[in-house]
Amino acid sequence: MRKSLAVAAFVAAGFAVPAWSSTPIDQLGNLGQSDFKLLTEDLGGALSYKPLVPSTTLGLTGFDIGIAATSTKLNNPQVLDLASSGTAPSSVVIPRVTLVKGLPFGFDIGGFYSEVPSSNIKLYGAELRYALIDGGVVKPTVALRGSYTKLTGVSQLGFDTTGLDISIAKGIAFFTPYLGVGKVWATGTPNGIPTLSQESVSMNKVYGGVGFTFLLMNFLVEGDKTGNTTTYGVKIGLRF
Repeated sequence: MRKSLAVAAFVAAGFAVPAWSSTPIDQLGNLGQSDFKLLTEDLGGALSYKPLVPSTTLGLTGFDIGIAATSTKLNNPQVLDLASSGTAPSSVVIPRVTLVKGLPFGFDIGGFYSEVPSSNIKLYGAELRYALIDGGVVKPTVALRGSYTKLTGVSQLGFDTTGLDISIAKGIAFFTPYLGVGKVWATGTPNGIPTLSQESVSMNKVYGGVGFTFLLMNFLVEGDKTGNTTTYGVKIGLRF
């Protein structure tokens, strides 16, 4: 697992500089309530579910397995800097291992796990997707996705997100472009910080990407705008 995440971090290095560097989130007491809301918004954009997969269905026997990394440009990097014991970057890199499995009746289920190097962030997430329109040679796939992510490893902060989006995808030869829109809800809960209270925010989401498949190998790039944060992601893996 750690080797896979290290590879994902290496993949991210080419497009995500500076990366997270020795900045555990352990100074939430430095924040006021308005700062904590801004942190919740930024982390909601960075830590919410990123599809990193076209919405085309995999079928009962299908799998999509990969290593990936996302880089999110924060809207309020100075707040994360205040909340961390090191110097926080303006862009947060999240390496991850991913798995999506096809199910019957147009459903797909997936998830990921992540550990951010040199930080106390650990993150996992899951999705359930249903093809409202199952695409074919001519028609595209239109799918509805529900998602969830959960932050662990940060003792001062409880954090999770839920998401709902609809997307469209159409295979063209070896390429599968896709687009989606949706909503993300993020909740941040300070632990042991009496000066702060829970914050919940909702954010609009729009994303798009393209996957390239050759034999069993798959390469994908994706862009995402959640609230005021922008995320770029890459993934390499197997799709069969």
